[in-house]
Amino acid sequence: MSDGWTPDLLGEPFEQQTLELAPDAEGEVVATLVRSIPSWIGRLARPLPDVDVLYVHGWSDYFFQTGLARFWNGLGADFYALDLRKYGRSLREGQTPGYVGSLDDYDDDIAVALAVMGHAPDAASSRRLVLLGHSTGGLTLALWAARHPGVASALVLNSPWLELQLGAIGRQALAPLVGMRARFDPLGPHPAVDLGFYTRAQVEIGSLPVPGYHDQWRPERGFPTHPGWLAAILAGHRRVSAGIDVGCPALVLLSTRSTMPVTWSDDMTSSDSVLAVDDIARAATRIGRLVTVARIDGAIHDVFLSRPEPRAEAYDVLRAWIEAVAANAR
Repeated sequence: MSDGWTPDLLGEPFEQQTLELAPDAEGEVVATLVRSIPSWIGRLARPLPDVDVLYVHGWSDYFFQTGLARFWNGLGADFYALDLRKYGRSLREGQTPGYVGSLDDYDDDIAVALAVMGHAPDAASSRRLVLLGHSTGGLTLALWAARHPGVASALVLNSPWLELQLGAIGRQALAPLVGMRARFDPLGPHPAVDLGFYTRAQVEIGSLPVPGYHDQWRPERGFPTHPGWLAAILAGHRRVSAGIDVGCPALVLLSTRSTMPVTWSDDMTSSDSVLAVDDIARAATRIGRLVTVARIDGAIHDVFLSRPEPRAEAYDVLRAWIEAVAANAR
């Protein structure tokens, strides 16, 4: 009898499983869990043989970063990645890509994924859970961890979108206008603001394309945005600004600088051209009581898609941090 796992588009050793969720006004809703599991030999004498990692991608994105899975498998951990509803492997015809009216909607996606991983609330698992989120996925997981204290043993955030690019004052001024429109026209259009420079930076670096990469799931200029979705993001930012507690040690990885994505610049290949990283670093101090902020010189928005030198530094920082956290937890 099949256990639900089938070969993934990324090839061996990746497998995927479709997770059925409650339908919505657009029809069928699913999430997709991808996994890469080390062999028993691959766990020998490794620091994290009892760890499961759950990765959640960012806006207009999906999981394709095989190097990230290899890193965790190399430490002996089981790696799982979740393509959220209406993203990537989970996007169905007729759906509004990436749309939710509340970030809390993802509780169902995460709950079903954790159940498959053996971390359901009633499961007696001896394995520890590490949450890993990028950009919007980092915001989503930080808020989720704060609502589910004690579930995760550690939280790793890769350039998490913890504050609007306009800063707190800009967010507070914009929120009432967005909220009003979200009530009356949640799926209405927004002006396009992504000029494709972030994607171009990754192409210039050589991070893209990679095997299994689908540009229709990660379009050059991103998915169209909508008032209901932006209102959900701003609500998440407001909660972070007020202070939350993720309930476990947290590592936040960021570039040392940002570049405004107004016109193309070669600086975009060595800086974050999506978020205002100084604002994110300040916001990170409000997500918990034990937060480490690591600034990686030369990193782009996804630090693990940066040039080889900053990417290697990010992995070195992550390895040292997670091994120390794991050792202290024993």
